[in-house]
Amino acid sequence: MTRHHGGVPTRTRPIRPGRLSPTRPVPSGIARPYYVANAGQPSGRTLEPLTDASSIDRLRAACAAARRVLDRVGTEVAVGVTTDSLDAVAHDAYLAEGGYPSPLGYRGFPKSICTSVNEVVAHGIPDDRALSAGDIVNCDITIYLDGMHGDCSATFLVGEVDGATRHLVDVTERCLYVGIDAVRPGGRVRDIGKAIQSLAHSEGLGIVRELVGHGIGEEFHSAPYVHHYDEPRDRTRLRAG
Repeated sequence: MTRHHGGVPTRTRPIRPGRLSPTRPVPSGIARPYYVANAGQPSGRTLEPLTDASSIDRLRAACAAARRVLDRVGTEVAVGVTTDSLDAVAHDAYLAEGGYPSPLGYRGFPKSICTSVNEVVAHGIPDDRALSAGDIVNCDITIYLDGMHGDCSATFLVGEVDGATRHLVDVTERCLYVGIDAVRPGGRVRDIGKAIQSLAHSEGLGIVRELVGHGIGEEFHSAPYVHHYDEPRDRTRLRAG
């Protein structure tokens, strides 16, 4: 439910889970990540950073495909659209790319994307709840393609959004880019979180400390793990290549 303040909807009720549709099938000809046949459990392997050109090219291709899926989903975000329908659009887009939806079956996750609405921080499960004017929804996309996981996300505004919420989304996007700008040869992983925290706090926003950024590649989630605040333990030194 929403109320209107100055003509802009303002949410008054927290998000509650809706009903889930059946699991969407994936054709047998599309390669699956190993955890699909392993009860959804990750391997726990510690992999060396990708440095060979062939692996990096495959990772770039997977990330580019993930971005195309994300862009496709973003065109469907609108008042009245359910997050389950966004999942259906993404699912078909993954298959059109020749890839597998990485979230599907990972640790029992039942859908092909994560849709986190309003106060849901991450890993929201698509369901039959329709998006309302004033909502925001983060769509988290990961595709498994040619042995690599390409991962990206974006937060979309639904209809007219109040100023405080728009400020949250705008600053969060800026935090992404200051974090990227902090990545340089010879720097440390700690520099990323320090840059993000500095901007967020200067704009009156806090940091969620229960979740971290992560590496991608042959594993869905891998080192280096990146805190979004200044964490002295993040001492990994970044090297060119």
